[in-house]
Amino acid sequence: MTALTTVAVFCGSNFGVSPAYAEAAAALGRTLAARDIGLVYGGTTKGLMGVVADAVLEAGGRVTGVINQRLFDRGHLHPKLTAHEVAVSMRERKARMADLADAFIALPGGLGTLEELLEAATLTQLGDHTKACGVLNVRGFYEPLRALLATATDEGFMKPEHRDMMVIEPDPAALLDALAAWQAPTVTKWIGQPGS
Repeated sequence: MTALTTVAVFCGSNFGVSPAYAEAAAALGRTLAARDIGLVYGGTTKGLMGVVADAVLEAGGRVTGVINQRLFDRGHLHPKLTAHEVAVSMRERKARMADLADAFIALPGGLGTLEELLEAATLTQLGDHTKACGVLNVRGFYEPLRALLATATDEGFMKPEHRDMMVIEPDPAALLDALAAWQAPTVTKWIGQPGS
C-alpha cells in the first residue's frame, strides 16, 4: 500500500454535456478531503477544474494550484487556494505537479487532460517515476482509451502489464483504494528486442 498524501488531478476546463461530470468531480473532491489527501491541480476556476477544487476546499481539504504564467496573467487563478505556484510554461507546470503528487487521476477532459494523463503514464512505463495513474470513468468516458490500449497491445506496441497499469474506476473511493494498492510493473517497455 502506498500512503497517498497528495494527488494530482487532471480534468477539463469545460463542464461537458452532462451534469454527471461536475457531480463526479465534486464527489472526488469531497472524498480526497475526507481522506486528508491534498489536491494538486492546474489552479484555475474553470470547468471541472474549479468544481473539484471547490469541493475539496468546502470540505476543509488542502488545494495547491500550479498555474502557468499566461493563465495567471489573464486572472484565471482560483482566489481561495491553500497554496499556489506560477510556472513559466505548461511543461514546467506539469513537471511541478508531478513533483508534488504521489499519484495521478484524470477526470473527463479534452486534449490537455489526455496529454497530461498519458505523459504521466508514459513516465511510469519508462520508470522515470513509480506513481500510479488512474481515471475516474464517468459515463464510460474512458472506455475508448481502454479499447485503444488493448489495440496497442494486440498489435504488438505495448506489453499487457503496461496496458493494465492504468486504474480505471467509476467510483472515487474505489479509485483511491486501487491507487493506494497499486504496484508498478516490473517489465521493460520493449517487446522482443535485445535488452527487453
